Amino acid sequence: KFEVTILGSGSALPTIYKRPTSQLVHYSNKYYLIDCGEGTQVQLRKAKISFLKINHIFISHLHGDHYFGLIGLISSMHLLGRVADLNIHAPKEMEEIINVQLHASYTKLRFKINYTVLESKESELIMEDKNMQVSTIPLKHKILTNGFLFKEKPIPRKAKAEKLKFHEVPHYEIQNIKAGADFVKPNGEVIANNILTFPPEDSRSYAFCSDTAFREKIIPIIENVNVLYHETTFLNKEQPLAKKTFHSTAQQAGSIAKKAKAGKLLIGHFSARYEEKHHLEFINEVNLEFENVEITKELSTYIIE
Repeated sequence: KFEVTILGSGSALPTIYKRPTSQLVHYSNKYYLIDCGEGTQVQLRKAKISFLKINHIFISHLHGDHYFGLIGLISSMHLLGRVADLNIHAPKEMEEIINVQLHASYTKLRFKINYTVLESKESELIMEDKNMQVSTIPLKHKILTNGFLFKEKPIPRKAKAEKLKFHEVPHYEIQNIKAGADFVKPNGEVIANNILTFPPEDSRSYAFCSDTAFREKIIPIIENVNVLYHETTFLNKEQPLAKKTFHSTAQQAGSIAKKAKAGKLLIGHFSARYEEKHHLEFINEVNLEFENVEITKELSTYIIE
């Protein structure tokens, strides 16, 4: 299972319809939180996701609508008895911000927070586990801002049991064969890997592009991504304002998706000036560049495939 649940899809000003940015990536039995705007923990409850299952939190930048919910979530984890380490990947000031709030409230957490400082202007690998790699996507905003690329590690080939038995492959060779190796018999005969295994499934990927001006430099990083989330704060008629505030228009997001050869585009982070009646305009302007687009709906889950 590889999917993303939208917890908040609004921009800087919360409305009664949209919360500030937050998303939850679910891969296998692991949960990764991206951004943590106000109300994130309430949305997690609505989505029936245990706070304690989240071990990695990625903060794109330090504008409040992307992290003001973090101290509340941390406090709730503490009250729920969390003891496992929590890993926060964020700009360097994040640790000081959290520590000040904990100090002011005389709170001593039961668990340790490990901070990964994001400060490079180039893409870098910031997290890796058995199945997943997460890299930064350097964006263009008023302050240091990163998107995040979640990329599934190559999936091992599946062995053909009857072929292994027929060619008398010993058990200790099976892992090498699943990794792509040929099998060499004691008499020197080589059995090609494709005879012993099924073709591997393609690895999947998800790219989150937070607040950013139009930036083609990210295209090589996200090329061929299965699903791309890209902010679309404004419609085309507000392009001068988008440029001034370092945000993107709907058509610009469509252009990035097209040039990156993305499989699907998810859009959100609309300015509070737009209501639901404007949604079709966003779709139409994206469609000038890219067809497979969907507006993110809060508490909806999107499959990465």
